[in-house]
Amino acid sequence: MASQQHFNAGETHAQSQMKTEQTMNSAKDSTNAAADKTASAAQSAKESAQDSNSGFLQQTGEQVMNMAQGAMDSVKSAINKE
Repeated sequence: MASQQHFNAGETHAQSQMKTEQTMNSAKDSTNAAADKTASAAQSAKESAQDSNSGFLQQTGEQVMNMAQGAMDSVKSAINKE
């Protein structure tokens, strides 16, 4: 009878260890998945910021070109009036 109780206690202990390992592995998997999502979101934000900066620089370049063209047209107009 005592050996049966020791067997049951050992079996329960082994099952507890196995459950603990499964829980720990599940927690690790969840942590890794969260880390992957965070890294993906950070990369996406970085790319979005780069796209926004590129658009801003292109707009600024176009504005400078338009201003230069306007200044050039004003000079030509002033010269032609004389």
